[in-house]
Amino acid sequence: MRIYDSEKWQALAARLLKLGIREEELDEQFVRSGGPGGQNVNKVSSCVLLTHRPSGLSVRCQEERSQGLNRWLARERLADKMEERLLGAASRRRQEIEKIRRQKRKRSKRAKEKMLESKHHRSGIKTSRKRVGQEE
Repeated sequence: MRIYDSEKWQALAARLLKLGIREEELDEQFVRSGGPGGQNVNKVSSCVLLTHRPSGLSVRCQEERSQGLNRWLARERLADKMEERLLGAASRRRQEIEKIRRQKRKRSKRAKEKMLESKHHRSGIKTSRKRVGQEE
């Protein structure tokens, strides 16, 4: 496979090399997609199956109608999977998952009390701004 000249492809190729994935080690197959996309997905083999022989990692991409774009997306996903495997806890995906977990975590009792205290204080300030004699 030839690496395209665009900066996007060059950046992806550099990322793959950094992870130890060489183009010669990739098996690429094109099959017909399924799902939405109309007549195009039924007639054209735009779905990409990408397998890295040494590691056994495999990726399937049929997000776009274009085969070229699916090839790029498949390589990007393969790089993400390899990063996940090599870096474990330090990988970008793992960090995103941890961030969401922390956001959803229940607040401690003291943190909740402080937040409510602050809200009551702000409420008092706003109430004191009312005109004299104004009812709620």
